[in-house]
Amino acid sequence: MEKTKAFLKRIGMDENALIEYTYDFLGRVQTACVTHIAYENLDILAGKPLKLDINSLFEKIVRNGRGGYCFELNGLLSGMLSHMGFSVSERFARFLRGEKEIPMRRHRVTVVSLSDGDYFLDIGVGQIAPRLPLKMEENLVQSQNGETYRFQKDDLHGWVLWELHNGAWREYLAIPMDPAYPIDFLQPSFFCEKHPDSVFNKQRMIAIKTDSGRKTIDADTYKVFKGESLLEIRENLVDDEINKLLKAEFFMNI
Repeated sequence: MEKTKAFLKRIGMDENALIEYTYDFLGRVQTACVTHIAYENLDILAGKPLKLDINSLFEKIVRNGRGGYCFELNGLLSGMLSHMGFSVSERFARFLRGEKEIPMRRHRVTVVSLSDGDYFLDIGVGQIAPRLPLKMEENLVQSQNGETYRFQKDDLHGWVLWELHNGAWREYLAIPMDPAYPIDFLQPSFFCEKHPDSVFNKQRMIAIKTDSGRKTIDADTYKVFKGESLLEIRENLVDDEINKLLKAEFFMNI
């Protein structure tokens, strides 16, 4: 119970909230996570090895007020939902958005079983992404926050999540049918941390959702978006300016 209270407080919810095994409660948790826990890669840039066990993730993100990237954030989400009594499984995923060839499986997502079916959750994306659970039902069109999604089954990929973009459907994620286990994520996370081809070890990648969009820091540039529209940009920031932004705008203790 103490861990649940600390987690709920970290994401801005009532620490004494009644745990309900419903879509509404699950959606509140997911939305709270993406608006209170930053997507960030600062430990990777610092050369600090990432620990993906639930106790280490809880200590880093909940106790120490940090963020993380998909292997950390969705690991925390899955672990805490399991701790609360939800039926949870984890999956790999492939990012298909903007890809010309089949990419590697280097993304971690969460699947929760409710009384009416399975739901997809993902709090580990810094770009535009679902903020509410999506029911894993083929061809069911689901809209949220001005975005529209649907799942389709695919012989190669398993589940493919499509998004409506500028009036046309495009592939977003591929999620295999078979579950993954915490130990399975160690190797791809190590690739993302250390491999010279990884995008995660080159520059700051920080993001957090807002009610109407998101805030980001890429390298030394801070941006504020409403939907896909850029509202504000600050460039060539120095470390002290970035650290102040991390505390004030990204809920991070640095």
